[in-house]
Amino acid sequence: MADEEAPPEVHHYNSLQEVPWDIQNYWAQRYRIFSKYDDGVWLTDDAWFGVTPEPVADQIAKHIADGAPAERSILVDAFAGAGGNTIAFAKTGKWKRIYAIEKDPAVLQCAKHNAKIYGVENKISWFEGNCFEILKNQLSALAPYSIIFASPPWGGPGYRSDTVFNLSTMEPYSLATLYREYSAFSKHMVLYLPRTSNVKQLAKLVPDEQPATVMHYCMEGASKALCIFYGNFNVS
Repeated sequence: MADEEAPPEVHHYNSLQEVPWDIQNYWAQRYRIFSKYDDGVWLTDDAWFGVTPEPVADQIAKHIADGAPAERSILVDAFAGAGGNTIAFAKTGKWKRIYAIEKDPAVLQCAKHNAKIYGVENKISWFEGNCFEILKNQLSALAPYSIIFASPPWGGPGYRSDTVFNLSTMEPYSLATLYREYSAFSKHMVLYLPRTSNVKQLAKLVPDEQPATVMHYCMEGASKALCIFYGNFNVS
């Protein structure tokens, strides 16, 4: 990927000395975040905070691929970020097409570049902009065949200090906002949320006619996050 030119805010750090102090802990875990980091993975400094570690992303992708209803052949990644989850979905080979949305142009360029490193770029269609608007205006015809996956911003690393994370005050989008917007497009959605998320708040949004499943995802014996599967998923 050496022939590609990265935007000024995009980096591939090669040594600890290059890395800003506030992301040095993330850089130390770079091979857990992207196993092919040394192949030239791109990230903005802010994007480091939001990437799902690759083993976790792969496990989530497998659960969604194995548990999705047969008629659902399209996956929409509403917050693609630097591509961690999007790449994992593409690696499963399950989906007829993956539509990945990211509003930050520099981060989107990272995702496209990283997908090339993993050899899955031809399985993904990319969109730059607000996911809610793109779902309504550009992808609405795909709704009957689609599953939405969303790993939204959690309001920054401060979420770690909460014993129980309040999803009603999550920034910039609350759980209620996410559920309202996505359920207008598809009743089949998977939300990736902090491991300390208030489960009672999650349960309040479960429709009577459809089940929901909450699963924790761990790495090295520690829970990293949870997913709630809304809709008719066969997840175990």
